[in-house]
Amino acid sequence: MPVAIITGASKGLGRALAEALAARGWDLVLDARTAEVLRRTATALAPHGTRVTALAGDVTDPAHRSELVAAAWKLGGVDLLVNNASALGAEPLVRLAGLSLDGLRRALEVNVVAALGLVQEALPLLRAAEAGAVIAVSSDAAAEAYETWGGYGASKAALDHLAAVLGEEEPWLRVWAVDPGDMATDLYAAAVPDDGDPRPEPASVVPAFLRLLDERPASGRYAAPSLLEGR
Repeated sequence: MPVAIITGASKGLGRALAEALAARGWDLVLDARTAEVLRRTATALAPHGTRVTALAGDVTDPAHRSELVAAAWKLGGVDLLVNNASALGAEPLVRLAGLSLDGLRRALEVNVVAALGLVQEALPLLRAAEAGAVIAVSSDAAAEAYETWGGYGASKAALDHLAAVLGEEEPWLRVWAVDPGDMATDLYAAAVPDDGDPRPEPASVVPAFLRLLDERPASGRYAAPSLLEGR
């Protein structure tokens, strides 16, 4: 069975991806910071009959990243790494003039440094996989200038660039930076708590990620809405 590591997998897009992959028979290593919520997610996946290892921790901790990769190795390797865990830098978001530098450092540490650290840790197993792939969950804020989204957007832009370079350096892998579009997630609610406009559920964009896995297009940056339109 193929094996995926998914960070930030206890809820939102991470959980939706885990559910879809488990339904396809993937074995999973799941990460999140809140142990109880992660445990409930793992329990909900049990009916699919696949092996699920749920490890609570912080992706900025090198020991935790090593633990995630070691767990995947025990399941057979790493066929897919999904860097989905994210930090906003401020909750709610604020303009750059008021952005805490410690908050910015946290966003960069989680969204960029930890993501690269996990790639580095998993790279030998990804190279050994028959069809290894890395997904960096990006954001429209990485490419567009929106008020108050500067710190988060800068971190996601850096993640996009790392993904692009990794795709050049590892031509036998597929490395996709994916903007999932607007979604109803806790992350968005924390970012803009006063925005009550309805947004799609994370599960609605999962088919875009599955299309990437099925068709394996060239490494690069993709927008989930465009992938869905092309179904």
